[in-house]
Amino acid sequence: MPGEKALMYAGAFALVSILMVLLWKAGEVFLLIFAGVLLAVFLNSLSKWIHQKTHLPEKWSLAFVLLALSFVTAIGIWSIAPEVSDQIDRLTEYIPQAVDQARQQVLKYEWMRKLLEKKDQIARMASDGSNIPSTITGMFSSTFGALANFLVFLVIGIFLAINPRIYLNGIIRLVPQNRRSRTREILHEVGSALQSWLLAKIIAMFVVGILTAIGLSLIGIELALLLGIIAALLTFIPNIGPILALIPAALLALMHGSDNLIYVIALYMGVQVLESYVLTPLLQQDMVDLPPALIISMQILLGVLAGGLGIILATPMTAASMVLIRMIYIEDILGDRQSEAGP
Repeated sequence: MPGEKALMYAGAFALVSILMVLLWKAGEVFLLIFAGVLLAVFLNSLSKWIHQKTHLPEKWSLAFVLLALSFVTAIGIWSIAPEVSDQIDRLTEYIPQAVDQARQQVLKYEWMRKLLEKKDQIARMASDGSNIPSTITGMFSSTFGALANFLVFLVIGIFLAINPRIYLNGIIRLVPQNRRSRTREILHEVGSALQSWLLAKIIAMFVVGILTAIGLSLIGIELALLLGIIAALLTFIPNIGPILALIPAALLALMHGSDNLIYVIALYMGVQVLESYVLTPLLQQDMVDLPPALIISMQILLGVLAGGLGIILATPMTAASMVLIRMIYIEDILGDRQSEAGP
């Protein structure tokens, strides 16, 4: 009916407007909630698997998952923390030397030398010593804020995972009765998309970390374990993460000659190609296709609106948004329910 169509258009416009206002005014809070939802999806997927295999009650399955993850985390920290801590100390010692060596290589080029001279002049003007107290205060507040955000993330994720039906039913009851079954279907599809993406990304992170650490060890680069962990963690961020992971490895390789630098760049490119074009497509066969240009655009948009957290969560938010657009706008409003669009 025309009236119902108009109402759906108005609702979609209102939803998009509310989301944009939330991102602009309270982007960090909104993204923290979304990160908690991701954690809940992860915990629920594991607890459901345990429930299916052991027939334990769902709450006991979740408790087992939480205890198992805590145990594995504690064992991992106990076993590799001393080595990682030592490698972090050495990395902080090596990086300034590597940066200085890279600077000497860059200074061989006239145009780069002029550019760096201008940068140094600006830096000397800015660093008059008066900003030291504010810098220390900023470091303390940012560290405290990160810990507080992490605690909020854990609390939201665990409480959502304990009883997700309460929250899902609450959302469903906000829509008219004749749309509730469709709303439940949409929410289930969004959850499935996030679960598939998250599982594929976690597997990819492990594979990238292991291959990077082994490859760097074979090349003879120091701190291979730490650099492998960095590469694994930054794999969570498409496009930007692999570049950030390459920087410390490339700087350390440069200290041992240009040949090692070429080998390290080739290693990271090879691992990235394997992850992007073989592993991830294989793991995400049933998931909605995420165009690279769209992901980059979302990373820029959310980075401007919400900072680093927006960049980190841009991809799963894009996946969820594409499911919502397909099911609400394309299928319900436009009436196009074809599984694949034609040319």
